[in-house]
Amino acid sequence: MMLKASPTLTLVNPNADFAKNNPTPLFSCNSFGYFKSISMKKMSGFVVCASKNANSKPITGVVFEPFEEVKKELNLVPSVPQDSLARQKFTDSSESAINEQINVEYNVSYVYHGMYAYFDRDNVALKGLAKFFKESSDEEREHAQKLMEYQNKRGGKVKLQSILMPLSEFDHAEKGDALYAMELALSLEKLTNEKLLNLHAVASKNNDVQLADFVENEYLGEQVESIKKISEYVAQLRRIGKGHGVWHFDQMLLHELEGAAA
Repeated sequence: MMLKASPTLTLVNPNADFAKNNPTPLFSCNSFGYFKSISMKKMSGFVVCASKNANSKPITGVVFEPFEEVKKELNLVPSVPQDSLARQKFTDSSESAINEQINVEYNVSYVYHGMYAYFDRDNVALKGLAKFFKESSDEEREHAQKLMEYQNKRGGKVKLQSILMPLSEFDHAEKGDALYAMELALSLEKLTNEKLLNLHAVASKNNDVQLADFVENEYLGEQVESIKKISEYVAQLRRIGKGHGVWHFDQMLLHELEGAAA
């Protein structure tokens, strides 16, 4: 394919002695856009310039030495098999903060799973709440798995920590089981959001733009939505008390979840 005439591209060695002894540019681009070799001599650096003719002076101050610059990165490539090859500008504090967040997500998932088991009992039989907490448990576990994948992607090591035993009974003498469980869920979502904000703060402190972007795009927006939704559920349950209205709330929640899945 023929290209339109374009300004000459000249690659010149910035070394003064070399330029004096070699006035002809090392590489030039002719009027048809093709590169041709003028001279091939050992060089330590180059200046790239664009001009209308080959005799124009080069643009000064634009020096690119790829083989010199890559040496610094080559020193960062580990030779020990146990060390990650992909790790770059990923601090130990960021790695630890991610592992802590993984633990938070798994602990919250465990509590939600306990709530699911409670509301699924035959003598409780609130299927909407059971389904809600089952899906909430699955979602928190997915969040933990996504953090684990990201940890590996950045060259960190996933270190799983202990998970605390959750409650198995959620009935409350004054609030009833539905309101008590939903208030507990709201507290857990706010706690999770606070921990995510701490993780984002660690990323910002370490100038880890990608980790900050990951937390923002994958978690923070969704967390705000969850807090708003559960806050509405708490407000509704406080209105209806712990009597017959709980059954209607449970049916509403069940239809809402089934509609979203359809």
